[in-house]
Amino acid sequence: MKTRNVLILCTGNSARSIIGEVIASSLPDMRGYSGGSRPRGELHAMALSVLESKGHNIWDLESKSWDVYAEPGAPRMDIVITVCDSAAGESCPVWPGHPVQVHWGLPDPAAVEQMSRQRIAFEDTYAALYKRLSRLAEIDFEPLRDAELKTAAQDIHKTS
Repeated sequence: MKTRNVLILCTGNSARSIIGEVIASSLPDMRGYSGGSRPRGELHAMALSVLESKGHNIWDLESKSWDVYAEPGAPRMDIVITVCDSAAGESCPVWPGHPVQVHWGLPDPAAVEQMSRQRIAFEDTYAALYKRLSRLAEIDFEPLRDAELKTAAQDIHKTS
């Protein structure tokens, strides 16, 4: 199976989308990318802590604009997943190759203010994305039409 490129988007590209990028890249035949409509420019410390505690390499992660994936020479995406409602409601750039786009809305763990609960919120976000992306990695994209892939990806979110 060929490597599938998965772009995970959020507004700030500091927490949920970064976690998704790392998880997707850790799965077989999948490469994760992330971006934000209004990137914060820095990663959330708790997101990095949770990723590191799960054994992921965090040294090359960065908060960046989703525009970099619409530029000439950008990797061609197979699927684009928004994980926050505000990013899902914004006008996304036109992605090269016109990948399938789906929304997997997840609560923002950075919005949790109490530190002990924030850790739990980030752990829950990691678990939710790991479950969904693992199921997505099991799908053979090749024989599916775009509408079929979109339905399969949306069903993963609905049943998780």
